[in-house]
Amino acid sequence: MQYRNDIHGEPISALGYGCMRFSKKGIGIDLDKAEKEILKAIELGVNYFDTAYSYPGSEAALGEILERTDMRDKVNIATKLPQYMVKSSAGIDKYFKEELSRLRTDHVDYYLMHMFTDIAAFEKMQRFGIEEWIAARKADGSIRNIGFSYHGNTEMFLQILNAYDWDFCQIQYNYLDEKSQAGREGLMAAAAKGIPVIIMEPLRGGKLTDGLPAAAKEIISKDPAGRSAAELALRWLWDQPQVTCVLSGMNSIEMIEENCRVADDALPGKFGSGDFDVYKQLKEAIDAATKVGCTGCGYCMPCPQGVDIPTIFRCYNRMYSDKKNAGRWEYLQITSLQKEMRTAANCINCGKCVSRCPQKIHIPDELVKADKALMPFYIKAALKVVRVFKFW
Repeated sequence: MQYRNDIHGEPISALGYGCMRFSKKGIGIDLDKAEKEILKAIELGVNYFDTAYSYPGSEAALGEILERTDMRDKVNIATKLPQYMVKSSAGIDKYFKEELSRLRTDHVDYYLMHMFTDIAAFEKMQRFGIEEWIAARKADGSIRNIGFSYHGNTEMFLQILNAYDWDFCQIQYNYLDEKSQAGREGLMAAAAKGIPVIIMEPLRGGKLTDGLPAAAKEIISKDPAGRSAAELALRWLWDQPQVTCVLSGMNSIEMIEENCRVADDALPGKFGSGDFDVYKQLKEAIDAATKVGCTGCGYCMPCPQGVDIPTIFRCYNRMYSDKKNAGRWEYLQITSLQKEMRTAANCINCGKCVSRCPQKIHIPDELVKADKALMPFYIKAALKVVRVFKFW
């Protein structure tokens, strides 16, 4: 296993184990299966295990497995404070103590403020005394390193990055997200400050594997090195020395063995011009199957009419990169199968979103097209019946 960008002198495996997607058994997690997979990952050198308070059953499963296999001291546990649920100073302690109990440990190696989207979220935590609380937990040894995970635009990421003396951070990053979310600019800014960066969503939630359009799959099938879609996405990340650890939600021995093989071999700076050409072709193929060039940055939000613009465009694009019905079903779940409908048709063409869009998309026009594609007449007719009988 390759190790890089030590955090306070401790090596971190280039591949991290994302514990959000343990296999299920009945209504819970299949502990026996997860135990075999965790032990295999540890055997192959993985030492960073990422979970969170809000991942159903994940913390408890990881804690039980590490305790019964006597592996707690062989690994680093990363988990997250659900800052969006914290309502007072007392709430910070409440959630942390519950997490220690679930994990069956007296300390967390890497503790993150979960899912910051803007500086206001951190400022709220500051009002609750989070900085003093962190200092106290570091002093008593119950937290060894403090960081944050991030979903938002680059500008806000940079503000949070510079607002506190963080030990590490976690961002969504992949070859499609170079200019969205924290992006390459955020990665480089963290590296310049000496802050190790953990990568989540390296496969864009499956978009860079199963969700690829046919043209992109054809490019991968002709790759001279025989690399899979997943391997290509992971190698793109590990070619960058600023990347410390890439999380993968592994739930099979085969996946663990394959990812560990790639992680061991994918050293920074190994790419040649031919490799970069492959990614250029892949991005072009993906972009060609994209109806709206929305990066999901969220600059257009909030909409005065409550329209979730980035989500609607994601569903619209999914119709053409994945399957039409997949995009339509996601759209219905998010916008229409609710007590209060918030569809693209709610747009009143006020134009406020247009002036804020970095991609210069004329959003009202595109919302009209999206509504027409996502809600054909027969779905609108069926939806009327659903809403009459309140089937949601």
